[in-house]
Amino acid sequence: MLKIYAYSGCSTCRNAIKWLKQHAIPFEEIAIRETPPSLADLKAMLAAHDGDLRRLFNVSGLDYRSRGLKDKLPTLSTDAALKLLAENGNLVKRPFAIDSKNKVCLVGFKEPEWQAAIL
Repeated sequence: MLKIYAYSGCSTCRNAIKWLKQHAIPFEEIAIRETPPSLADLKAMLAAHDGDLRRLFNVSGLDYRSRGLKDKLPTLSTDAALKLLAENGNLVKRPFAIDSKNKVCLVGFKEPEWQAAIL
């Protein structure tokens, strides 16, 4: 089943969830702040995005900016970056949708991308 890590205060997350409901796609909603994606899910997402770590980070978020990750991220090891994401859901780009069985790995919500991957 599709897992969607989301934050209720995020309009992009709400739009993604609304879209899933409109298309009658079953999903499990997980509060990203309280339960960040697992290392296994983060590694799968990273592989689906050709190893581009920056794609997994919420680069416009306060936590990202306050930690100075714009400058630090290029020097972090992949393991260290994934550990940061697994420990702090605020750092993760959202919505974060994954279904390993059906090979769905999406971050952010762009309807054409979701349509191509899910429908």
